Amino acid sequence: MSLRSVFSVSSIRRMSSITARAIVYNAHGEPKDTLKCHSYKIDLQNLQPNEVVVQTLAAPLNPSDINQIQGVYPSKPPLSIDSLPELKEPAAVTGNEGVFKVIAKGSNVGELETGDWCIPSGVNFGTWCTHRLTTDKNLLKMPKTISLNQAATIAVNPSSAYQMLTHFVKLQPGDWFIQNGANSQVGRAAIQIGHKLGYKSLNIVRNRDNLDELVKDLESIGATKVITEDESASKEFGATVKEWLEGKEIKLGLNCIGGPSASNLARKLGHDATILTYGAMSKKPLSLPTGNFIFKNLTAKGFWITGNIKRHPELRIETINAVLKFMEDGTLKEPKVNEPKVKLSTTTNESFLETVLAALEDSQKGKQLLKFE
Repeated sequence: MSLRSVFSVSSIRRMSSITARAIVYNAHGEPKDTLKCHSYKIDLQNLQPNEVVVQTLAAPLNPSDINQIQGVYPSKPPLSIDSLPELKEPAAVTGNEGVFKVIAKGSNVGELETGDWCIPSGVNFGTWCTHRLTTDKNLLKMPKTISLNQAATIAVNPSSAYQMLTHFVKLQPGDWFIQNGANSQVGRAAIQIGHKLGYKSLNIVRNRDNLDELVKDLESIGATKVITEDESASKEFGATVKEWLEGKEIKLGLNCIGGPSASNLARKLGHDATILTYGAMSKKPLSLPTGNFIFKNLTAKGFWITGNIKRHPELRIETINAVLKFMEDGTLKEPKVNEPKVKLSTTTNESFLETVLAALEDSQKGKQLLKFE
């Protein structure tokens, strides 16, 4: 059943209210222990002038969402009785990223029209839901020149890749950057954006049975060279890397793993280079070679897109617009995701929660994107 057949514009106008469902938590902890589904009514006929009712089309399940639920993420929504109508105890709605369709709006809402796509304008919006009642200032209109999946995932991974490649080091066409976790969503976005901007990339991945297939895949989207973690750790292989560089030095490193992987990455950086750490997948401390700091003047910084936008608010719209262009011109390919479905016409509190918990369980198998149909 299509989205149009479930909630057409004409049918929405005839309805006085709809039942919305949202995945919430009342205390921090493991998702399977703390997540609940809360249902409530949204009045469609008595909206305030700046209010908008949206229906969720797609919402990813990001690692940061899980960390928020666990209470270990620096930015998290407050537990509040006012988070949603009809709550019996303070709660927070899960999910930071997603794309919605406008189904009703107040009299003063000008930029958004019924049927438009939009995304949250800020963080901690709460996207693991079927519908939300909000105000127009909390939403950014999205063009339908990109795919639904791209719109749902534009704000975190490709935006992080773009900011790391352009905001910290002034790379020029022909310059090199290096990254570990190159097959991650951020890594793949960095490859594609970097290639479009004329940068060369040295990409580190874990060894695996289908390595040749992965190397060809990453090369097909713009990777200059792909090596394994074992090759990155090998002193002998360093000579091969120097041959590839043809006398140039690597100016920027992107690290999402930490531990020995980050150390091996840092050893390949040139003079006055910068290493940006945006993750710690190994859960090991960041250990960097002392010689790089003393003799190569290495700069090490952390990157968190939420913090970066807080420091530079103008980057939010600037980044979204830049990434939009990359998606529209085909630079950024459709993200590889698994798509667990939420059937709006038949879902219940129990089935919605079960779908989310199953998707979280499957997160190790690949990116999960809830699709609402």
